[in-house]
Amino acid sequence: MADTATAPDPAPASPGPEPRRLAVRKTYKLYVGGAFPRSESGRSIPVNSAEGAHLAHAARASRKDARDAVVAARAAFGPWAARTAQLRGQILYRIAEMMEGRHAHFVQETVDAQGVSEATAQDIVSAAIDRWVYYAGWTDKIAQVLGTSNPVSGPFENSSAPQPTGVVAVLAPQDSPLLGLVSVVAPVIAAGNTAIVVASERAPLPAIALAEALATSDLPGGVVNILTGRTAEIAPTLAAHADVNALDLSGAGDLATELESAAAATLTRVLRREPSPDWHALPGLARITPFLETKTVWQAVGR
Repeated sequence: MADTATAPDPAPASPGPEPRRLAVRKTYKLYVGGAFPRSESGRSIPVNSAEGAHLAHAARASRKDARDAVVAARAAFGPWAARTAQLRGQILYRIAEMMEGRHAHFVQETVDAQGVSEATAQDIVSAAIDRWVYYAGWTDKIAQVLGTSNPVSGPFENSSAPQPTGVVAVLAPQDSPLLGLVSVVAPVIAAGNTAIVVASERAPLPAIALAEALATSDLPGGVVNILTGRTAEIAPTLAAHADVNALDLSGAGDLATELESAAAATLTRVLRREPSPDWHALPGLARITPFLETKTVWQAVGR
């Protein structure tokens, strides 16, 4: 009987090229009331790196967005100011933890925004994280340093204690979009105030990265609200708003005089910008005291 040849199994078909995966592009939004809404106007602004390369489009906040941020900050002020100083310090420390966990992301954002080397960006991000820890330590010491028992003539006890002033509009530094931003926001909320922040117009992406860290920390919604867009469009609305109690002009640039005049109409206190601030330097209470008021209590003493 003749042998029957067995045909070899057909070779498996070679797999085709793997389908190309589309990148999931990030949508940069505002941060208001603990949420990430789009601008009500639907507008955006292009964001370029320090070298001029296109990075993304960020939301362009409108005057309506600014007013919404004031409403959110006002609603959050009472509960935030009522929290104990120790608890506020723990929350600020938690923000530092959240930033530490995203250290590499913040480094890349800083490299893109400021055009610095990775080593320099590492130093900037570390300093920004340390700044949160620094102000977390100040929260329960402000009253001891600035409060006092006043000597009086008569059967009375008289004591003074610092109190937060309310809603603070902060124009973040244009040339230091992360460390400068943290340096002006942290002292405001450490003292018990709430903040509306206008991020650096040229480099807003580090501010949005910070917003994501705030949203995943224990910070209540509305305590910090971050707007991106054109400073000249947003800032006048905040400066003239009757429900804004104080204004930090760190990033105002040529708008400073105009904004001071607008703030005067509602008796809003103003912190003027420094000519050449060193954001790496520890400021002590210099950025806390402008946003505090002194409450003095008289109490009769029985004899």
